[in-house]
Amino acid sequence: MVKLRRGAPVVEAPKASLVPDPQGFTDRVRLGDLLVEERLVAREVVEAAIGRSTGSRLGTILLDDGLIDETALARTVAQQLRVPFIDLKVAEPQADALTYLDEGDAHRLDALPMSFDNGVLQVALGDPLRVDLYDLLRAIPVGEVRISVAAPSFLRARLNQSYRALSAVDIDVDAFAISDVANAAELVDTINVSVDDDAPVVAVVTKILTQALRDRASDVHIEPTDVRVRVRYRIDGRLNEVLSLPSEMGPAIVSRIKIMAEMNIVERRRPQDGQFEMNVDGRGLDVRVSTTSTIWGEKTVMRLLDRSRSLFRLGDLGMPERLHENYSKIVRSPFGMVIVSGPTGSGKTTTLYATLSEINRPDMNVMTIEDPVEYVFPMVNQIQISEQAGLTFASGLKSILRQDPDVILVGEVRDVETARIAVQSAMTGHLVLSSVHAIDSISALYRLLDMGVETFLITSAVIGVVAQRLVRRICKNCAVTYEPPMTQIALFRKLGGGEKDVWWKGEGCTFCSGTGFFDRIGVYEVLTLSEEVRQSVIDGNTPKATREIAIEQGLSSLQAEAMQLVAQDLTTIDEVIRHVFVSEAME
Repeated sequence: MVKLRRGAPVVEAPKASLVPDPQGFTDRVRLGDLLVEERLVAREVVEAAIGRSTGSRLGTILLDDGLIDETALARTVAQQLRVPFIDLKVAEPQADALTYLDEGDAHRLDALPMSFDNGVLQVALGDPLRVDLYDLLRAIPVGEVRISVAAPSFLRARLNQSYRALSAVDIDVDAFAISDVANAAELVDTINVSVDDDAPVVAVVTKILTQALRDRASDVHIEPTDVRVRVRYRIDGRLNEVLSLPSEMGPAIVSRIKIMAEMNIVERRRPQDGQFEMNVDGRGLDVRVSTTSTIWGEKTVMRLLDRSRSLFRLGDLGMPERLHENYSKIVRSPFGMVIVSGPTGSGKTTTLYATLSEINRPDMNVMTIEDPVEYVFPMVNQIQISEQAGLTFASGLKSILRQDPDVILVGEVRDVETARIAVQSAMTGHLVLSSVHAIDSISALYRLLDMGVETFLITSAVIGVVAQRLVRRICKNCAVTYEPPMTQIALFRKLGGGEKDVWWKGEGCTFCSGTGFFDRIGVYEVLTLSEEVRQSVIDGNTPKATREIAIEQGLSSLQAEAMQLVAQDLTTIDEVIRHVFVSEAME
């Protein structure tokens, strides 16, 4: 077991400095050799990864390519460094051990104190090869520090659970109560851009956003009521209340957020929009802010966009292979319009970005117009609309057409003018990608008709439609068998799920915050417009009639695809019923 003692000299390690090793690194086996020896990857795979390495570590390359499991890699690294591996799916840190490492340092360095006994502090590390790690560990005022290696994602989950940014918010609330700012009538005069970073209201807002990012929240709702201010996070599509604040604190919090987003703090009756950037645990965070007036005061919603999150590729979205192949063929067309449809929050923008990553090439001019630009895409010309400057989707799209584009991404088709320009662009030799709010693929076509776009334009330009939803994944760490109601089993079979004897659901654990679910997966319906479908739209048939034609020609519905996820034990029937439209199948 590797031991770190205070004041111990730094050992220079070959290719990875400041890593302690009882053997002085003289006979450390190479990671690639160990991976091959353990039959985790083939020798040629390791050599190929090393051959295209540009400063990245071998393990990172293999993980990014999906060639090795994160836990298996962590076990092998522990074996290589002759330190223990710790499984944080099971092991939990002791409260007294957490006090030996500052919250900020723990998150910055991916280090989690696990236990303290007889002067020895056990610390789990996500990356034991970090250069800046060991000086800090040696400075901890204990007799000895012993390290172990954990899978990074499990370590970060435990960090987020162990160091809660909101745990000490009561101190800030009490400090606010005795401050001058607590008088709501003085808010405009006392809260300004140069407010002290240590002010209670500033600390509360920072803690709310910090914990939201750590909890993987996509949105933060700050809602005034008659007796309190309710703070809720949307995590994996579900709103969860995390904090209750005194009602008199509501105006101060809203004013602080408005200042950060450069909004008008005096205007409290009209809805406002803004955005700002901040840094949380070393990760860049973009925050979109929306405020609106309610009978109890201003309600604020913040959409969180983690800039450190890598862009997905089409193969990472969870599409079944057959749908992935079909969709890839559609988006490789030299021209035409491809629509991604679904309700708000169903992952349409993620799918559009993944599509761009699939088709973007150096010899293409790819341009986007979005509201707002959620993630910066390398080597793509992105435009953000600005109503105040007169730059709308329609006017921006007209400008893009004079920029010699090959591929155009329209963030959302909202009105007939934008829809008509997008459709006409697809007919004049451009590949146009866009999103439309509709319940399924067929409904997206009729949504364009409802906007006022001519039938012949739609049937001539649109080459494919993807409808999608997001459902929560069963937490693997607390999955247990159960018996669903017979009505749900009947629905499962009716929608093509087949025979299934064992059913799984998440029981709820520390890792998934007691929900039984962790993360989400997409459900997709991919429609290729055939001549029969086009003719049905031209003939003025109902969406139901057109949909029946598409299903006869092989369209696999959202409901059927969702039940396949149930068959693969990725989600539950109840989750499908909650997020995918299944009323017709239940008749």
